[in-house]
Amino acid sequence: MVGLNYLLRFLEEDSPFGDVTSEAVIPEGTKARAVIIAKQDGVIAGVEEAKALFEYFGAKVSARKHDGEEVKRGDVILELEGDARAILLVERTALNVMGRMSGIATEVRKLVERVKAVNPKVRVAGTRKSLLKPIDKRAIIIGGGEPHRFSLSDAMLIKDNHLALVPLEEAIRRAKSFSVYKVVEVEVESLEDALRAAKVGADVILLDNMSPGEIAETIDALKREGLRDRVKIEVSGGITPENIEEYAKLDVDVISLGYLTHSVKNFDVSLEVIGKM
Repeated sequence: MVGLNYLLRFLEEDSPFGDVTSEAVIPEGTKARAVIIAKQDGVIAGVEEAKALFEYFGAKVSARKHDGEEVKRGDVILELEGDARAILLVERTALNVMGRMSGIATEVRKLVERVKAVNPKVRVAGTRKSLLKPIDKRAIIIGGGEPHRFSLSDAMLIKDNHLALVPLEEAIRRAKSFSVYKVVEVEVESLEDALRAAKVGADVILLDNMSPGEIAETIDALKREGLRDRVKIEVSGGITPENIEEYAKLDVDVISLGYLTHSVKNFDVSLEVIGKM
C-alpha cells in the first residue's frame, strides 16, 4: 500500500480548512452508512489506499473487492460506516485515488493479456512520465505490469541528452565503473548505436522510436555478432494499444509505454450514502 502520510497530503490539499459544506449542513455526530461502487467494468485498484484513508478518520470499512480483482459495473467495492462528516471529507480524495489507480491497472491488464497472447516472455512496463509515482507505480504492478525505474536513483538510463555531452562508449564505461550494483541501460535510435552499446557492455538497450522492421533488423544484427544474449532489449516510443502486438511479435524483453500514466483515463467509481445509522 502507498504510505498513509503521502495520501493525507492529497486530503490536506482538498480540504485545507475543513469541509465547510458538511460542517454547515450536517449536524455534528451524525452517523452514516455508505458504499463505493464501480460504474464500469475493469480492474479495481487503490482499495487499500481508500480503506486506509477512511479508517484514519474513524470509519468502519469492509472491502467487498480487493486490489487486482476484475469488477463489473454496479459491484460494491467498499462498505462504510462512521461519522458522516468524516466520510464526506474523505470521499473525493479516496475516489480520485481509486479512479486513477484503477484506470491504470485496467489498461495495463488489457495490454499485458494482449502481449502475452502473442509472446509470453515479453513484459509490459510503465515509465517515469508521472508526478504521482507512488500510486501510479503500484497501479501498474496491480495490473500485472513492470513499474520500470521509480526514480533517477534506481538504475542508470543513458539517454540522448547524456550522449550529446559524452560519447556513447565513454558514457557506458563510466556508468559501469560507477557501481557494480546498478543496471546500465542505454537509449539508442539506430542499429549501429545498438551494436556499439552491446559491445561496450550495456546491460539493457532501449530501442527508442524505431519501427518494428528496424527493431527486427537490429536484433538480427545483434544475433549475428553474438551479442543478443548479453543484453535485455526494451522498446519504447510510438507504441499504442493499436500496434503493441506488432512489437510483441519481436524478440524483445520489455515494451514500455509512457501513456499508461501520462494519458490515463480515470476509472469511474462513486460513493453513495445509503442513510443514517
